[in-house]
Amino acid sequence: MEPGSIRVGQGFDVHRWSDDPEDRLVLGGVSIPDFPGLRGHSDADAVAHACTDAILGAIGLGDIGGLFPDTDASLAGADSIGLLGRAVLEVNRAGWAVANVDCTIVVDEPKIAPVRGAMEHNLSTAVGAPVTVKGKRTEGVTALGEGVQCFAVALLYRPGAVAGVDGVRSTGEES
Repeated sequence: MEPGSIRVGQGFDVHRWSDDPEDRLVLGGVSIPDFPGLRGHSDADAVAHACTDAILGAIGLGDIGGLFPDTDASLAGADSIGLLGRAVLEVNRAGWAVANVDCTIVVDEPKIAPVRGAMEHNLSTAVGAPVTVKGKRTEGVTALGEGVQCFAVALLYRPGAVAGVDGVRSTGEES
């Protein structure tokens, strides 16, 4: 492996519950009925936002707000899975690829297990690599129950610079 050929990024996002009955709850690209939505400029998908931050941060491209500012009226109500896909394109243009992303959603309700597979599918499709999702409860910490939090960690690599990736060894010889 060549020095600097692997990078790790950490992402975090949080959104408060919305009082607007028109807002829908979207997590990991899955619309979840019968729960209030989250406040946000886009669709407020905290899971997609945390993944985006982790991927961008790994190679020093900032965060979701830098690439997709909440002052941009054209992004009002935007599909965050689409924004995640656009962020991955920026990462690819910079010569990097995503190996995987792991996320943890902190919320008491809704339960994550019933929609975990759909979230992982949506996120993995947008990222072009495996994305895993876990749900954790707030364990009664009142302030944590005021919305949804998500943490994400992403591993990125430079294609061809890591042994076993694209058939190239770290010495640059064909395998």
